[in-house]
Amino acid sequence: MVLPLLSMLLLLTQPLGYLGAGLTSYQQTTLANACTLVVCSPTDNGVPGRDGRDGREGPRGEKGDPGLPGAVGPAGIPGQAGLVGPKGDNGAAGEPGPKGDSGPSGPPGLPGMPGPAGKDGPSGKQGNIGPQGKPGPKGEAGPKGEVGSPGVQGSAGTRGLAGLKGEKGAPGELGAPGSAGGIGPAGAAGPQGAPGARGPTGLKGDRGAPGDKGAKGESGFPDISALKQQVEALRRQLQTLQASFSHYKKAELFPSGQSIGDKIFKTVGSESNFEGAQKMCTQAGGQLPSPRSAAENAALQKLIEAQNKSALLSLTDTKKEGTFIYPSGEPMVFSNWAPGEPNNDGGAEDCVEMFTNGKWNDRSCGEHLLVICEF
Repeated sequence: MVLPLLSMLLLLTQPLGYLGAGLTSYQQTTLANACTLVVCSPTDNGVPGRDGRDGREGPRGEKGDPGLPGAVGPAGIPGQAGLVGPKGDNGAAGEPGPKGDSGPSGPPGLPGMPGPAGKDGPSGKQGNIGPQGKPGPKGEAGPKGEVGSPGVQGSAGTRGLAGLKGEKGAPGELGAPGSAGGIGPAGAAGPQGAPGARGPTGLKGDRGAPGDKGAKGESGFPDISALKQQVEALRRQLQTLQASFSHYKKAELFPSGQSIGDKIFKTVGSESNFEGAQKMCTQAGGQLPSPRSAAENAALQKLIEAQNKSALLSLTDTKKEGTFIYPSGEPMVFSNWAPGEPNNDGGAEDCVEMFTNGKWNDRSCGEHLLVICEF
């Protein structure tokens, strides 16, 4: 496109740098071409040209190639600031960034006030009896107490048995002969003097006639029957002590136990059915537990509770359903059944077990439970 002549003349009167700042790149190219045609050509004093308006418009030439872009002009004076547009909508929230590293720990705070004391908890279970400690050092003797008032004389005890007759003592030594007495006055016989020295032994005389038989004397061992009774009693006591010693010696083979009165309950912690448990206790010289009182039941419960397992008792009702007896055949004299027991569940519960709470339950004899032996 060719700019009108007037526009070209106006453009030529302006500094090129100032005009270039307000023109597009196409206009700047056109201006450069105009400069080449009009301004930049030498000015010769030639014949004025004709006005070509009376002639026909020549054919439009082909569009020339765009010229090279001109140099960028300096920035124009900034225009007035436009009106502030409305605030845009908030953008969508971005994804959370990665977690930062932990900062250094701050200094410890001041200790807080102690809280109120909590309620007392339930009492714990009684622990097993510990081993006997070593005897402590002997204490110093205390001050001597005041003499007490004389006690009342006790009654005489029963007379003891007569002791055995002692052996006959050896004869004493012969005494020295006494001095002879003086001669008495004449006419009167003086007192008899002391016997003289013993003369030599004479010849053995003839044996005299036997005298009459004397009365039977008392026995040298009075109350022999009472002594026999004492010896028999001592023999029985010795047998009892020997049996008790063997009894306790066998019981010591079991590491854990509880004692109550003359009974000792012991266990090695193993499990078995009724037949195997009964055999194990019999070989050890005992039997399965037969608690016959609340105290014995409580002592047995402590041992079961420490093992935390149900244990077999000796009672069974195999001979008559519902009638539990001891191994000796005696009827049951004490029981501590759990509520609803015994119920013979399934028709095959002929033995008895004790729970850790001390309650009893009838159970199948084939069940493997804790073995405890009674000695």
